[in-house]
Amino acid sequence: QVQLVESGGGLVQAGGSLRVSCAASGRTFSSYVMGWFRQAPGKEREFVAAISWSGDQTYYADSVKGRFTISRDNAKNTVYLQMNSLKPEDTAVYYCAADPYGRTWYLEYEYDYWGQGTQVTVSS
Repeated sequence: QVQLVESGGGLVQAGGSLRVSCAASGRTFSSYVMGWFRQAPGKEREFVAAISWSGDQTYYADSVKGRFTISRDNAKNTVYLQMNSLKPEDTAVYYCAADPYGRTWYLEYEYDYWGQGTQVTVSS
């Protein structure tokens, strides 16, 4: 089992940048594909980005491609989401999640472990 704790959310103006982090504890962090999801008010949770076990492969939702960058530091048991050129529509609670299978990275049900989420608000 792995425990996940997100941090780094906050309020930022449109066009600005923010980096959110997710610290993992428990079983070997490098055994998991790590993903970021988000949920805006009144909407379903959606996939944002995912990264392979070693960090050499990444996958992004079209809506964030070119603006967001996912990375991980297995020595620190941490995954990051660097968000640039933020838009008001990026406002959401951002969740990190751990996937022990690594089959289909954008599917929510593939992820067994979730953090509590961190709020990101982008003002216009």
